[in-house]
Amino acid sequence: MTSPAPRTPTFPSRLPNVGTTIFSVMSALATEHNAVNLGQGFPDFDCDPALVDAVTQAMRAGHNQYPPMPGAPALRQAMAAKIQALYGLACDPNTEITVTAGATQAILTALLAVVQPGDEVIVLEPCYDSYVPNIELAGGVPVRVPLTPGSFRPDFDRIAAALTPRTRALLINSPHNPSGTVWSAADMQRLQDLLAPTDVLLISDEVYEHMVFDGQAHQSAARFPGLAARAFIISSFGKTYHVTGWKVGTVVAPAALTAEFRKVHQFNVFTVNTPMQHALASYMANPAPYVELPAFYQRKRDLFREGLAGTRFRLLPGEGTYFQCVEISNLAVPERDLPEGDFCQWLTKEIGVAAIPLSAFYGNGFDQKVVRFCFAKKDDTLREALKRLARL
Repeated sequence: MTSPAPRTPTFPSRLPNVGTTIFSVMSALATEHNAVNLGQGFPDFDCDPALVDAVTQAMRAGHNQYPPMPGAPALRQAMAAKIQALYGLACDPNTEITVTAGATQAILTALLAVVQPGDEVIVLEPCYDSYVPNIELAGGVPVRVPLTPGSFRPDFDRIAAALTPRTRALLINSPHNPSGTVWSAADMQRLQDLLAPTDVLLISDEVYEHMVFDGQAHQSAARFPGLAARAFIISSFGKTYHVTGWKVGTVVAPAALTAEFRKVHQFNVFTVNTPMQHALASYMANPAPYVELPAFYQRKRDLFREGLAGTRFRLLPGEGTYFQCVEISNLAVPERDLPEGDFCQWLTKEIGVAAIPLSAFYGNGFDQKVVRFCFAKKDDTLREALKRLARL
């Protein structure tokens, strides 16, 4: 009697419309063609050696077992002090701050904690590619509201029109990936006024909080009492300290929201890398690294923008983050007429510089002839990319 052939069962996909992310695709293409990778958003330079030393010291001090589920107390206390100093919000590190395995886990956990099947969650497009799949995994219904094309500023009339009795949450991101737009105090005040009569929760993705340029201040939801009272405010040590591979972030939320967040957090990651947490807590005793970060990245932004000014790319404003968006329609090559995604593949293969199409951040693939470069790179890397882009 012969045994039946081994068979892998089939089942309905939880995310039937999701494939490999554009970031993975473009990074692989950049490697294949030896291109300068200005696509995926990570630095190609090292963090402060003192931070690495602090990890070693933490491990040697015995911080190698599980920390408390909400995070190492020292790190939560350091974050509470920082938030009070920068944004004026007094939060309890025991009941209102949770350490997460990066910002992506924080966003997913917040959505899983508060979204019931059929609840609507508003996202403002273009938006980071994890938002919509996270909403769908939570059983929610994503409601896509476009930011104003060209300026990428919030359209509050359209946001107001999208609010319904089924709206559970609104997800915002400032400084904004991919556009580099920064919300103003007036924007945040208007959002506070808009949400005041509602029970809509706010998820505020603020991972680029220390990359705001030209003398502007980051307008955290923590600065606005009416927003802070309904918000999950998300930060990233990986972005701030050039250690994206560590995947450590925090969520600040009122105690009632934090309690629900932690119910989910304890069962999807439970807790986060212990020696990294202790290292970060000790490193935060010196505020200079994040206080000086805007000037550090503004210099790179200016270097990159000055180099691009000699090309036919049209520069969009770069108010924050470590991304620069450009319009391609004025280039003197026929490939300018390609869809953004095809143009980025051509740029990687033929010019030797990888970028990300903005259409990848829209559910409908909206094409504005705009692509995104990342300038979180060594100066020599940026100069080599500019040398290649000068051909255009």
